[in-house]
Amino acid sequence: MIKLLRVVAPALAVVLAASACPAQQPAPQPLQAMPYAPSLDLTSLDKTVDPCVNFYKFACAGWQKLNPIPADQASWDVYAKLTNENQQFLRGILEEDARATNRTPVQQKVGDYFESCMNTAAIDSLGGRPIQPALSRIAALTTRPELLAVIASLHHEYAGSFFFRSRTSQDAVDSARIIVELSAGGISLPDRDYYLKSDPGSVKLREQYVAYIQQLLTLSGEPAGQARADADAILRIETTLARASLTRVQQRDPHSIYHMMPIADIQRLAPSIDWSAYFAEQGAPGVTNLNVSQPQFMKAVETVLASEDLAALRAYLRFHVLTAAAPTLAHPFEQANFDFFSTTLRGVPAMPPRWKTCTRAVDRNLGEALGQEFVRRTFSAETKARTQLMTAQIETAMQHEIEGLDWMSPATKQEALRKLHAIRNKIGYPEHWRDYAALAVQPDDYAGNADRAYRFNQAREWNKLGKPVDRDEWEMTPPTVNAYFNPQMNDINFPAGVLQPPLYDAKMDDAPNYGNTGATIGHELTHAFDDEGRQFDAQGNLRDWWTPADARGFERRIDCVRKQYASFVIVDDIHINSRLTSGEDVADLGGTLLAYIAWKQQTAGEDLPTVDGFTPDQRFFVGMAQWACSNERPQNQLVQATTDAHSRPFARINGVVSNLPQFQQAFGCRAGQPMVHTPTCKVW
Repeated sequence: MIKLLRVVAPALAVVLAASACPAQQPAPQPLQAMPYAPSLDLTSLDKTVDPCVNFYKFACAGWQKLNPIPADQASWDVYAKLTNENQQFLRGILEEDARATNRTPVQQKVGDYFESCMNTAAIDSLGGRPIQPALSRIAALTTRPELLAVIASLHHEYAGSFFFRSRTSQDAVDSARIIVELSAGGISLPDRDYYLKSDPGSVKLREQYVAYIQQLLTLSGEPAGQARADADAILRIETTLARASLTRVQQRDPHSIYHMMPIADIQRLAPSIDWSAYFAEQGAPGVTNLNVSQPQFMKAVETVLASEDLAALRAYLRFHVLTAAAPTLAHPFEQANFDFFSTTLRGVPAMPPRWKTCTRAVDRNLGEALGQEFVRRTFSAETKARTQLMTAQIETAMQHEIEGLDWMSPATKQEALRKLHAIRNKIGYPEHWRDYAALAVQPDDYAGNADRAYRFNQAREWNKLGKPVDRDEWEMTPPTVNAYFNPQMNDINFPAGVLQPPLYDAKMDDAPNYGNTGATIGHELTHAFDDEGRQFDAQGNLRDWWTPADARGFERRIDCVRKQYASFVIVDDIHINSRLTSGEDVADLGGTLLAYIAWKQQTAGEDLPTVDGFTPDQRFFVGMAQWACSNERPQNQLVQATTDAHSRPFARINGVVSNLPQFQQAFGCRAGQPMVHTPTCKVW
């Protein structure tokens, strides 16, 4: 269960990952002071707003006015702007690598992948032909056994979600071991609830989804009448799968998605598929035990496979091949996919410029190859050293907080400190770059490059079985503007992309840097001790190391946060689902406090001036708030309210500062004002 900081990536599966327990890393030595330029982005502020009434508006209303949402975006925020700047930089790298004649193997692969994506004339000339072999194979299935057998090869060769998902993962209770996992899948709408809600908006959206399915099938050559009937059957199948899926809140409990069983048991649970043959097709012959994360879901899969009409099953497979491939096919397929998933679902009016689409594609499929080029040009040793220092200080602050807790017993404190000292800090980029030598990339075959990249990555994942866990592996690419904690690796990860101005600026004074990047570091560190992370020990194993009394004390404190955040309204009458967001909310609150403590330690003894009318403490909190400045389309707010484990930006700021006496003292807030929450919620 990788914990993302600011941005949710739905395609990232929950990872029950493991790591050995390394010794505590030595703290970096203090660095020489830099000639800081102690200033803030004053244009982002709205000084007509009382910071004690709405601190988010005070810090961000100016930014919101100056930064309308671009036509190709569902939302626009400080992270998105930096992502766009990183992408523009990557574009320059890729265009140079595509033109160069004397190229390294890395430059050849990323340059040719980009070139193939940019060649829209060649892509459009092919129409849907790149996917025709898969469609022809599906059309030729005349018996149920033939269809059931082809599911294994579709999973192996194509990126679509066919009824369920399979992969390798780290064993939740034995983190040194890589296992096989079956999990829920097979639906295309953002969440199970989209299939089940009966309100007018949900009914209309399902009608629009059926129209999209019909459009894709028609583009592939189906007669319109048949495409409509097939679309209805596909929605019926997906609804069955959605109904059997756990909710996102239920999946936050790691015990609810861990069910180890011998392969004979899954064979009895879903006998339509020959599971030994299935795993052999994936490249994992001889599997004897696996984690079936949602057994009831697999029962529903069996019901569908055994009872649905063969024509309906063929249509389902055909559509899932098409919708996965659509972004790499000719413009009509790509446009149809964009129109539904971006315009209809999220309100985005225009497709992104082609260079941006292609830059993202290279980062997605050759991320550590492109990342080498990015890091070499953007990430200095000094930035890494200063981030390491900040991380060490924040971990020290966490140690002191744990030691001083009055609600935790000595036995649980000892385990918590053991876990804290075992956390590995990964900053900037991997120690060892991924080897893409086996991936063939051609400058004139975009769809083929995408297929080969998928198969390359699939083979790489399945090849992990039987091998030691790679504790140095990253789940994000170096240019990514985000960060995460992995509870089974027990590590916190900060790509080079997120350690760039304005999020981290070496020319700024420590106050906003600790408020922004420091709170990011503290956020990820706190995830090790949120309601999910606390269930894993120092080795990354799912193990209860809490006394019952301490566990109850933790739950009482986190319930305070849940009650507060449940009162925040996102849009219309939709409130934050704080059962879904509580882990992120606790990490925001704890991370900000830890960053504040570390900043005070870093600047102890210094006579810090008031600058631009702001005291040092005020600059810390403004720096903390301004990462979250954002604008968001209403349609996207609705999607995020259902799917995003993070609260909306305004709540991530106001919810935090309203529980921090340090903020209230800095801005002179009084009891009864909105930014003074009663009771004060504090977990860590």
